[in-house]
Amino acid sequence: MPHRRREHPLTGARHGRGGFTLIEVITVTVIIAVLAVAAIPLAHNAFQRGKEIELRRALRELRTAIDAYRKFVEENKIEVDEDTYGYPEKLEDLVKGIEYKDRKNKTRLVRFLRRIPRDPVNNHSDWGMRSFQDKIGSRHWGGQNVWDVYCDSNQKALDGTYYRDW
Repeated sequence: MPHRRREHPLTGARHGRGGFTLIEVITVTVIIAVLAVAAIPLAHNAFQRGKEIELRRALRELRTAIDAYRKFVEENKIEVDEDTYGYPEKLEDLVKGIEYKDRKNKTRLVRFLRRIPRDPVNNHSDWGMRSFQDKIGSRHWGGQNVWDVYCDSNQKALDGTYYRDW
């Protein structure tokens, strides 16, 4: 008696001998593996590019706050320690803010940052700092004031530069 194919009760499709051959399974597995291996560097670059964007944003936020602090001190003739040249003594001063007397002689507080941004490369809030009195290119903070900040990392960016030079 010949083998008779049965029809599916709902679709009417005929069922014969089903399944995949070993060659088909191996071929599909190899294709998926090649695609996965090709996607790993792309995913890594996308992740690193995201960190670099976040680092640029954090550095811009800090540097803008430092400049705003100095400008505010100069415009409002706020007395500060002469060694600071009008720059904050430490980064936390940008969060604490400056108390000053307005035109009506009321004491006001102006803050320049809500919080110190996190360094996404090193994953903490400790930044490399330079004071106005430090030598150009120095990696040692003199401690008199905060004139500039930088990422204190020896890692290279996607463009080949070091994060510490940004």
